Amino acid sequence: MADKIVLEIARYTPDRDQEPSFQSFEVPLRKEWVVLDALNYIKDKVDGTLTYRWSCRMGICGSCGMMVNGEPKLTCATFLSSYAKNATVRVEPLRYFPVIRDLVTALSDFLVKLQKVKPWLIRRDQPPLSAGEFLQTPQQLDLYKQFSMCINCTLCYSACPVVGLDEEFVGPAALALAQRYNLDNRDQGAAERLVTLAHPDGIWGCTFVGECTRVCPKHVDPAGAIQQYKLTAALDWVKSFILPRGHEDTPQESAHDGPNYD
Repeated sequence: MADKIVLEIARYTPDRDQEPSFQSFEVPLRKEWVVLDALNYIKDKVDGTLTYRWSCRMGICGSCGMMVNGEPKLTCATFLSSYAKNATVRVEPLRYFPVIRDLVTALSDFLVKLQKVKPWLIRRDQPPLSAGEFLQTPQQLDLYKQFSMCINCTLCYSACPVVGLDEEFVGPAALALAQRYNLDNRDQGAAERLVTLAHPDGIWGCTFVGECTRVCPKHVDPAGAIQQYKLTAALDWVKSFILPRGHEDTPQESAHDGPNYD
């Protein structure tokens, strides 16, 4: 294995540059280094103006997501040695997001979409504190646990072709998080979310390409969550013809076990 590798890094300052350009940096190719280590080496020893996000270096915060040779990756979990046979490694900001500077993208639109799915527990009734804890069984937790592992890294948005074509599409991570709360037996807001998301900008905008699931570093499977959500919406539509009045619960809600207060 060679002892050095070249990184081609996107550089862009919107108020100064008309379009992004690429700058090459030669860095050590060490077996234990990830792409983020190489970026830190460049910033510390070569060019302190290089701008990017990172925090935990443990695949938890989700802030160091970038395009690495055209693939959305967490740079803290992507080893340089994986590209040892390449002449260069190209590092760019995540696609489909506005660029603030260099490798840093603006997440404001994503956060608006995230809020749109109401990613919190919604209750129509609040028991008194004296009722004790709202307990869950391991089986109830397992229903939604996978969809709760999202770290909001937005890799799935950069992998999703629908996000690139329709800026109004709510997107994989937000829809998977909606399903996470829909499947939580403590939640009573599934019908409320369904009214908001059962339209072309929501679940029906997904064409089930599956790239969101493929690139997810936490194995959340947003594509699977969205397909579950579509089934719920279809059943609710059929139910509206069978029970045109008085059906307040979605199939998911009615399938939940009742409150289990200690």
